[in-house]
Amino acid sequence: MTQPPKTIPTFNNLTLDPTGPPGNTWGLWGPDNDLGMLNLLTPELVQRTAAEEIRTGVRFSLDLPLDRLKHPSYGREPFAQRMINKAPRVVNDDVLTFNTQAGSQWDGFRHYGDQKMGCFFNGHKQEDLTLSPVIGIDSWVQKGGIIGRGILLDYATYAHKNNIPLTPFTTSPIRLHHLQQILSETNTTPRPGDILLIRTGFKAAYDALTPDQERALAARPSPDFFGVENGEPTLRWLWENQFAAIASDAPSFEPSPILPREYTLHAWCLAGWGMPIGEYFDLEGVSEYCRQTGRWSCFLASVPLKVPGGVASPPNAVAIF
Repeated sequence: MTQPPKTIPTFNNLTLDPTGPPGNTWGLWGPDNDLGMLNLLTPELVQRTAAEEIRTGVRFSLDLPLDRLKHPSYGREPFAQRMINKAPRVVNDDVLTFNTQAGSQWDGFRHYGDQKMGCFFNGHKQEDLTLSPVIGIDSWVQKGGIIGRGILLDYATYAHKNNIPLTPFTTSPIRLHHLQQILSETNTTPRPGDILLIRTGFKAAYDALTPDQERALAARPSPDFFGVENGEPTLRWLWENQFAAIASDAPSFEPSPILPREYTLHAWCLAGWGMPIGEYFDLEGVSEYCRQTGRWSCFLASVPLKVPGGVASPPNAVAIF
């Protein structure tokens, strides 16, 4: 990983490249750097995190099964597996076909660009992406993956305790001040380079649906889902805490559909800062363990698929305590 600059600009001093969109940090890590906020995951940080967080060896996978979403929303194709028997030998191959956005995923920097300026992280245009593997998700793996301290905010449990209705299948916001209150109540202090995990309660709600209800949900004319509220305060909070990456268990980290506006998390985080966004993470087991032990941080290891020029990937993520 590239060493972090000696001085990280304040939120008010962003828009480092005047030719880019508001709030961009292009050039902060060098003109051709394709890691963005993952540059914060230095060898020193990883070593320190492993020493502090790995105490019991208890592990949790944070990926849904690839075939869990039989009816993905947003018009995406579901996972398919074809096993090929190599008879007469007792040997099998299999061929997998899937949309990397139709399940647990990291959104890479090729996934979502600045809609107004028509560009991706570090100013790359669509033509750049078709001509080379620039800012592909494989660059993260080439440098060792997304490895560091994960911190969990269990919003679903907090909402239940405080009689806040969960509305996962509507375009509604999870309020920033609630997330900040969870940090306070769990005595969790974010550190630069942390990987933020938010359990919204989406998976539990989705698992309660019947197959017919799952099919109907995907067939809706608008993919309405809740998520972390948009706006300058949320972006300021994310930047000031210097998260390396952010993820939740919902289909969209921010409310969906993402409407054109000045402050959208996908545009600012992916295209402006190079901050990976994770969605559809499975946080049920890890959240139960956190509640039982009172520990809300872990050693998180995620090694996405090494696809040259990849847009997104299953996280292949494990939380280790």
